Amino acid sequence: QVQLVESGGGLVQAGGSLRLSCAASGRAFSSYAMGWFRQAPGKEREFVVSISSSGGIRYYADSVKGRFTISRDNGKNTVYLQMNSLKPEDTAVYYCAAAPRRGAPWGQNEYDYWGQGTLVTVSS
Repeated sequence: QVQLVESGGGLVQAGGSLRLSCAASGRAFSSYAMGWFRQAPGKEREFVVSISSSGGIRYYADSVKGRFTISRDNGKNTVYLQMNSLKPEDTAVYYCAAAPRRGAPWGQNEYDYWGQGTLVTVSS
């Protein structure tokens, strides 16, 4: 069992930056692939980025490539999402998720554990 708690969301102007954190409790965090997903108002939840258990594999949605960076610190049981050059269309609730799988999956159904989400609002 893994519990996930996101933090770091808030209100930022377009062009600004935020760093989200996801702290995990439970056993064997370092064996889980981790992902960030987001859900904008009135839209379905979508994939943002994922990282393998060792951090060696990362996948990014096209919409965030070059602007967002995922990283993890297995010693601190934490995964981070650095978001730069934010746009109003990045406004959403951001969720982290854990998948007991190899690689860095991007399908939501591959993730077994989810956080409660943190709201990011980008003003124009």
